Amino acid sequence: MRGHRKLGRTTSQRKALLRSQVTALIQHGKIITTAARAEEVQRMAEKVITWGIKGKDDFEMVKVMAKVPRKDKDGHRVKRIVDKNDYSKVLSETHRGSDGKILKIENGKTVTVYDEVEKEIKKDNPFRLHCRHQILRVLYPVVEHGTGLAGRKRNTKKVDLCAKLFDEIGPKYADRKGGYTRIIKLGLRRGDAAMMVQLELV
Repeated sequence: MRGHRKLGRTTSQRKALLRSQVTALIQHGKIITTAARAEEVQRMAEKVITWGIKGKDDFEMVKVMAKVPRKDKDGHRVKRIVDKNDYSKVLSETHRGSDGKILKIENGKTVTVYDEVEKEIKKDNPFRLHCRHQILRVLYPVVEHGTGLAGRKRNTKKVDLCAKLFDEIGPKYADRKGGYTRIIKLGLRRGDAAMMVQLELV
């Protein structure tokens, strides 16, 4: 990485550090770090946001048929029991008995019932796809977890930062010619007296 600070790390460690901080900046809108790191992160973040601005309008809306799981009044997936050898043969419309216990039928398999619905989705044109690939070279995949011990696994979901760049950040900065982030000094860190700053989106 010619023209970059080494930040006391090897090349692979430095790239991983900067990529993770750019990802956090795009996800949360601001990060707190040292002044030296912030200036390097700022350079990468400005390029990523520029790709988001360039590719924000290059898509077309298309209609597709999608399979969606059928849900009951409580929001749970509807399941039924079918024959293991012939899925078209339904043995029971529900997988629970009248007492609420799970039914066990010989040679039966529990499957989720799906409905086909028509959805309208955004289809990337070639240039937007190129912009997406350039963004994904920098950003790491992000997963958000639910709050609390019980819902931590159940409420896990992937965050699409490319969509955030194209749909939220890109239109916001469409009229700006650079300068999408700013650095605010916070003071010296205890221990090594490094200058701490807050890097945030404008």
